[in-house]
Amino acid sequence: MTRRRNHRVSIINLNTGRGARATSYPYPTRTPVLALDFGAVSVLVTTSAGDLVTGADVEFARQLAHEAHAFARLVERSFHGLANGKGIAA
Repeated sequence: MTRRRNHRVSIINLNTGRGARATSYPYPTRTPVLALDFGAVSVLVTTSAGDLVTGADVEFARQLAHEAHAFARLVERSFHGLANGKGIAA
């Protein structure tokens, strides 16, 4: 992703693990929703309007997919081939 121009006000850290999941929900009469569930906390990612997709929405979705793919590769590389199956701190 590109560098942020604004200073962060806060950071929310959501850890993966047992019960964490990501689910995409397609809807026939509105734009899709991406649900990220972390136990008792859920994050819903939607487009800027429920019935409209903008170029910015498409660009964000592509950035999200790219960064999620990169994250998955890094996690797999940290875990792959370890005899204890616990992974390593990267």
